[in-house]
Amino acid sequence: MRSAVITAPGQVEIRDVPVPDVGDMEVLVRVTACGLCTMEGNLYAGRMPVYPTAAGHEISGRVEAVGAAAAQLEDVPAVGDLVTVDLLTRCGACRSCRSGQSAICASPQGGVRPDGAITMGAGLAEYVRVPAGHVWSVGDADPALAAMGEPLACVVHSLRRGALREGDRVTIVGAGYMGHLHLALARHHQARSVVVVELDEERRTAIEPAEPDAVIGPDQLDEVPRADVVFVTIASGAAIATALAAVADGGRIVLFGGSPDGPPAEVPGYEVHRRQLTVTGSYSQEPADWRAAAELLRSGTLTERLQRLVTARYPLDEVATALKRTAEERVYRVVVTC
Repeated sequence: MRSAVITAPGQVEIRDVPVPDVGDMEVLVRVTACGLCTMEGNLYAGRMPVYPTAAGHEISGRVEAVGAAAAQLEDVPAVGDLVTVDLLTRCGACRSCRSGQSAICASPQGGVRPDGAITMGAGLAEYVRVPAGHVWSVGDADPALAAMGEPLACVVHSLRRGALREGDRVTIVGAGYMGHLHLALARHHQARSVVVVELDEERRTAIEPAEPDAVIGPDQLDEVPRADVVFVTIASGAAIATALAAVADGGRIVLFGGSPDGPPAEVPGYEVHRRQLTVTGSYSQEPADWRAAAELLRSGTLTERLQRLVTARYPLDEVATALKRTAEERVYRVVVTC
């Protein structure tokens, strides 16, 4: 099968590697679409110098084969089903996994293939092999949208961490791709209002068709209305300060966007204490979040909103062009189709 490997900054090659064998509790998926996120862009640009890397962790595909034992289980997708695929590995044995928080599994992610490629999803390929519990049927969804299962599951997790309730007032700090998804899901869960704070004019304009109740720019930060829950989708000390100013007494702040080299931020202990604020983080996703995300994709509820977020589609043969565009341009999701 063909598999794209990023070998150095600005360099990618398509290798011929064996189609994986399928074990009793595994599923072989023929990849239909792979979304490129910030990680793939950083790998290609050299901002994340880990080479050679078989990347691609946001994928959809058709089930090609199901292991003998898995095929006997209820709810395991059947051959031919379109699925969104969870490529996160969970050990199931560490303290986090055993306490129901597998999003923060302590085991290292990925591995090394026989060809020497470090696997970070390895979804930029014709096939992937995964545990049977990591595929979720999505009906007749557009494969490019089905590849958004992973980021959707992350945002489902974020809303769950923020204990979002029907009728809550919501503020989203940041109008990038994840800001759009938070807006879509807040609307789906019947938030009373959704306000977006974004300093960049181009992004403010781009999110207006998604119909937030208000879009707040840099000259209006004193006018951000109080919110029951604030989702911070970018890694910025200023963004966290904005969230603290916007959150209502007794409200919740979810730090969704993060970066290990991001600027430090101050959380004023007395203010959190006196106002009874909840400040929490949201990282990755859990199996329950995947189930919810897959159902959203299957139902078509978010189709119109998600279609706006597909910037471009390229075949696997043009993966270098797709990666270059992701690394160098402002995009939402560039999708590689197989």
